[in-house]
Amino acid sequence: MRIDLHTHSNRSDGTDPVDVLIAHAKRDGLDVIALTDHDTADGWGEGRRAAEDLGIGFVPGIEISCKLNGISVHLLGYLPDPSYQPLAAELATVRDGRTDRIPSIVARLNGMGVALTVDEVLAQATGTPSVGRPHVADALVANGTVANRSEAFDRFLADGRPGHVSHYAIEPGHAIDLVREAGGVPVIAHPWGRSSYKVMDAERIAQLVADHGLAGIEVDHQDHSPESRTALRAIANDLGIIYTGSSDHHGIGKIDHDLGVNTTEPEQFQRLLDVAKSNAAAAPGATVPEAYLP
Repeated sequence: MRIDLHTHSNRSDGTDPVDVLIAHAKRDGLDVIALTDHDTADGWGEGRRAAEDLGIGFVPGIEISCKLNGISVHLLGYLPDPSYQPLAAELATVRDGRTDRIPSIVARLNGMGVALTVDEVLAQATGTPSVGRPHVADALVANGTVANRSEAFDRFLADGRPGHVSHYAIEPGHAIDLVREAGGVPVIAHPWGRSSYKVMDAERIAQLVADHGLAGIEVDHQDHSPESRTALRAIANDLGIIYTGSSDHHGIGKIDHDLGVNTTEPEQFQRLLDVAKSNAAAAPGATVPEAYLP
C-alpha cells in the first residue's frame, strides 16, 4: 500500500481543488490519502465523496498552527471531531489571526518598495477560510515580483524576513490535548524541518508524549535529511510512538513535494487507526469522522 498522510488543497494553501487533489492521488498510484489543510476541516466532505467515487482511501485531518517559545510548530490531527467546541474555537482564532495580519504584511512590503495590495492577496485565496503567507506569495508571483513561492518566502515572508508578521498559534501541548479530547490522533509534522527543529528535540518530544499523549511524529518528509530521518525514527521507536511519512503536497505551490514522494508504512498506518479507535472511545461526546478505506 502507498499511503500519503499529509496533503493540502485550495481550502488552505494548496493550489488544487479537493476533487482534483484526490484524482491526482489516484492517478499517481496512492492507495490512501489524508487531507490535512491548515486549521480547517472544510474540505473533508468533498474529499470523502471524491475518494468514494474513485475508490481510494481517505483520511480526514487538520494541520494545526502551533507555536513554542516563539517558534512555529505544526501538529497534524487525524480524525478529530471538528465540531468539538474548544478545538473549533481555537482554530477559528488561528484563522482570524492569519487573515488579520495580511494588511500588516502588505504594509511592510509596501514600505520596502514592493507593489502589492490586500485585494491582490485575497484574490489568491478564493474559497478558503485560512488565508496566509502562501497567498501573499502567490500574489507576488502573479504581479511578477518573484518567480515562485519559495523565492517569496526566502526574500520576504519566512520567519525573520522583513515581511514577516507573527500571528496567534496554539501551544503544542494544548493542541495535542484538544485533538485527543476531540477523539483524534495527534502527530507532530516535520519536527526537524523549517524552524521547528529549534524546539522539537528528543527531550521535548518525549515530554509531549509523557505529559500530553502525543501519538507520533512525521519522519519521512522532504524537509528532513537522511540523517534526521534515521534519528527521528529511532526516537519514535524508543518512545513507542507512531512514525509517518508523507509528501506535504501543495499542488504547484511547493517544489519537490510530489504526491507519494514519501509514504507511511502500512503497519504504522494501522497503528494510527488503532489509536484513533481508542481515542474516539475515550471521547464519548465527540462525533468523530471515519476513514474511508475501500
